[in-house]
Amino acid sequence: MEESREITIEDFLKVELRLAKVLSAERVEGSQKLLKLRLSLGDEERTVMAGIAQFYQPEELEGKKILMVANLKPRKIFGVESQGMILALSDGENLSLVVPDREVKEGVRAS
Repeated sequence: MEESREITIEDFLKVELRLAKVLSAERVEGSQKLLKLRLSLGDEERTVMAGIAQFYQPEELEGKKILMVANLKPRKIFGVESQGMILALSDGENLSLVVPDREVKEGVRAS
């Protein structure tokens, strides 16, 4: 029997989606897919490892505002603690970061 993929509003509200500004981005030695991002959430900074190096150069990300999952349990990736996950869309060939279409302060929570 196939399990339903539907979630309740209570489940969704547990996910903290926040706008982050990319302060810096760099390639991860030993990986062709990973970039190490330093993000500002307004009142704090986070490090996030993202598998987007095949689609973005580090220099084109700096200053960009992106949406992230801010309350994801941290995990070590290539020896670096990743403190969240950025959101992106992919059709298998292309990848696009989820970005705001208007100016909004970093740190605000998506609703």
